Amino acid sequence: MDVADFRASLAGDTPGTSLPPPLVALWWMGKGDWNKAHEVAQSQDDSPSAWVHAHLHRVEGDLSNAGYWYRRAQRPAATEPLDVEWTAIAEALLADA
Repeated sequence: MDVADFRASLAGDTPGTSLPPPLVALWWMGKGDWNKAHEVAQSQDDSPSAWVHAHLHRVEGDLSNAGYWYRRAQRPAATEPLDVEWTAIAEALLADA
């Protein structure tokens, strides 16, 4: 699956069962469901989920909390537009999936 396929899957009602949790969280954010995305990201204790978690708090506008999660993910705090970051995270996670 590439980013175009991942974006196209947002037309569906559910993310499907083959995606790992960080991509599920990102999928829900792509659907505009911050709460569901946060629930999934928060339930995991790994670097990819922490990266998505950081993005979610950045979307929320809580930059201090986002900074904490970027550090947990061992990633620099993002400064690009949110949609650019979402795509970059999706590309990276899909390449590792």
